[in-house]
Amino acid sequence: MKLAVLAVMVLPMSSGAVLAGDAAVGEGDFKKCKACHAITAADGTKIVKGGRTGPDLYGVIGRAAGSSEGFKYSASLAQAGEGGLVWDEERLAAFIADPNRFLKEATGAEKAKSKMTFKHKKGAEDMAAYLATLTE
Repeated sequence: MKLAVLAVMVLPMSSGAVLAGDAAVGEGDFKKCKACHAITAADGTKIVKGGRTGPDLYGVIGRAAGSSEGFKYSASLAQAGEGGLVWDEERLAAFIADPNRFLKEATGAEKAKSKMTFKHKKGAEDMAAYLATLTE
């Protein structure tokens, strides 16, 4: 599994692909996500009031997958994070587009699953670009 996670971490860096997300579009599109996710700054300021079904997304870029305190992730996502998966815009956009497929590829486990069932097929790059703006 560690090799699969390493491959997912290294291949995007070597592919030469450029992520062209529009943070302003992603911010407007976040309304689809706030049913499950809030965005709360480190100082406690509510940037987006949202649900608690999913983890808070402030500072997600640069964070190890499945590591936000106070949230119980799927075993597959937690294992990916423990194996070294750290969110960047490209990986987060791929996850947002199809969480289960992303985890199957990242872990190499055909039965890997995410608790996130929503697939943000169109505009995932924009969402990832927006979330990248929300950090210290």
